[in-house]
Amino acid sequence: MRDIFSYKMIIKYKGNNMENSSNSNLTETPNLNTHEVEGDKLWKLWIAKQNKDRNRLQKEFKADTKSDGFDTRLGKLIRELKLESDSRQISSSRLRDCSIHSIDRRRRSEALWFVENEKECRSFIQTSKKGFTSLTALQAAMRKANKSDDTTDEADVESTKSETEKESNVGQLDATVKMDKYQLAKIIQEICLSNKIDDAELIEILMLNAEANIQQKAA
Repeated sequence: MRDIFSYKMIIKYKGNNMENSSNSNLTETPNLNTHEVEGDKLWKLWIAKQNKDRNRLQKEFKADTKSDGFDTRLGKLIRELKLESDSRQISSSRLRDCSIHSIDRRRRSEALWFVENEKECRSFIQTSKKGFTSLTALQAAMRKANKSDDTTDEADVESTKSETEKESNVGQLDATVKMDKYQLAKIIQEICLSNKIDDAELIEILMLNAEANIQQKAA
C-alpha cells in the first residue's frame, strides 16, 4: 500500500511541475511588435527555401512575387524599417531584432527593388513568355530591355541628326572632294535647281568673276 501511495504522489508532483512550467512559459513569452513577428516568419520561410528543389524555382518565383508572397512581404518590411531612421539606413541590430539578418543581403536588396518598382516589374513579368526563376533574372532582363530601348532611341537620334545634316548640306560644296569639270557642272546645276537659281545667270556671274580675276593678276 505504501508503494502505491508513493507512486501516486510522484505522479501528482510531476503533473504539478509540468503545469507550472507550461504556465511559466506562457507568461514569459515576450510581446513582439509587428515588424519582429513578420521578420521571424520570413526568416523561417528563408530557411525552408534553401532546401527547395531547383526545378521548382519558377513556380516558387510566382508565389514569392504575389501580393502576399515572400519577396513582396520582405521588400515591404525593409521599406518600413528604413523609414524608422532619418538616415534611411537599417542597423545590424535592427535586422537582428526582426530576424532577417540571416537572409542574404542581395535578396533583401532585390526584394526592396521589386516593391519600389512593383508596377513596372509586374507589367514586365506579364509580357514574358518564358517566365522567371528569380528576381536576379528579372532585374537582368529588365536592364537588358531598357538598354535596348536606349540604343534604339540613340539610333533614332543619330538617324535624325544625319538626315538633318544631310538636308543642311544641300547647296554646299565640299572642297576636299576631288571631281572633274563635268561632275562639278552637274552638282552646280543641282544646286541651282534646289535653290531656284537661273543657271544661265550663274554662268554669266562666273564669267564676270573670271574676267575680274584675270584683270587683277595682270595688274
